[in-house]
Amino acid sequence: MLRIGVLGAARIAPSALIRPARAVPSVRVAAVAARDRARAAAFAAKHGIGVVHPGYAELIADPDLDAVYVPLPNTRSGSVIAKHTEPDLVPGLHARWTLAALEAGKHVLCEKPFTANAAEAREVAEAARRTGLVVMEAFHYRYHPLLARALELLPTLGEPRRVETALCFPLPRFGDIRYNFALAGGAMMDAGCYAAHALRTLGGAEPEVVEAGALLRSPQVDRAMTAEYRFPNGATGRTVASMWSRRLLSISATYTGSEGSLKIFNYLMPSAFHRLTLTRAGRTTHERVPGEATYTHQLRAFAAAVLDGGPNLTPPEDSVRTMELIDAVYRAAGLSPRGES
Repeated sequence: MLRIGVLGAARIAPSALIRPARAVPSVRVAAVAARDRARAAAFAAKHGIGVVHPGYAELIADPDLDAVYVPLPNTRSGSVIAKHTEPDLVPGLHARWTLAALEAGKHVLCEKPFTANAAEAREVAEAARRTGLVVMEAFHYRYHPLLARALELLPTLGEPRRVETALCFPLPRFGDIRYNFALAGGAMMDAGCYAAHALRTLGGAEPEVVEAGALLRSPQVDRAMTAEYRFPNGATGRTVASMWSRRLLSISATYTGSEGSLKIFNYLMPSAFHRLTLTRAGRTTHERVPGEATYTHQLRAFAAAVLDGGPNLTPPEDSVRTMELIDAVYRAAGLSPRGES
């Protein structure tokens, strides 16, 4: 049995962990902590969680827990973490509490984006190597059979030519933390991390950024970002990310090879609806891949990695590469990577 504690009564926790745990018998959500203990208690009562800790540090120190789920804001703002540590002397919350959990001997499932920047990601990756514990970044889409099927089809399309990925959705609540630079906000961080990860996954190699352009909501905070890439084999790539632009909704990926192309509609949440469109030798076919909710697949994979040594498709080393790419996109667009002034 894998006993998991939740850091923060986050909105994403029910869909990403609590409901999936009901479908994964080897997992029990056993404890929760939040900055507001009353909020944590209400969250625990609503979701049947047996233990409420007064703070994050107390949860991490709980000897009855095996792992920690980190859905906190990915922030470097001292005001958010002042009750736990001195402000401005620590990395972002994802990195800080993942590092703390590893030092306490806990495995970690950490929400995306993994850290505020690549430097933090490298620090976490080194801690994971040193401790030998499982750290999984919650790119849940990667665990659905849809992605396995797509990767199975790519070699049939000849030499790679171009990969394009997009994640655009409307978020007109401009007071949301995802528009806050101090909270590591921006479209490339929130939506673009998925597009960047999917680009790397489908491209099968590490691309370099050729150019990038941003639409700004405020200084340093992008509401939309488009970037062009070049892969080592000569193929090109593009990511489009947006939280507010003319392109209101797009969740797609396209791989073009010398012998055909593959288009994926809704790679992010395929259990809602998706479609693979394969064009090869002048013939186009459509396909759907059955599977449970992406979060359920992810949680089952996390439990297997911890309990049985199963594969971790989104380990810290992979997270470092994604964060390096995101940092490079921001620099190419004339903006600072998150966590840098």
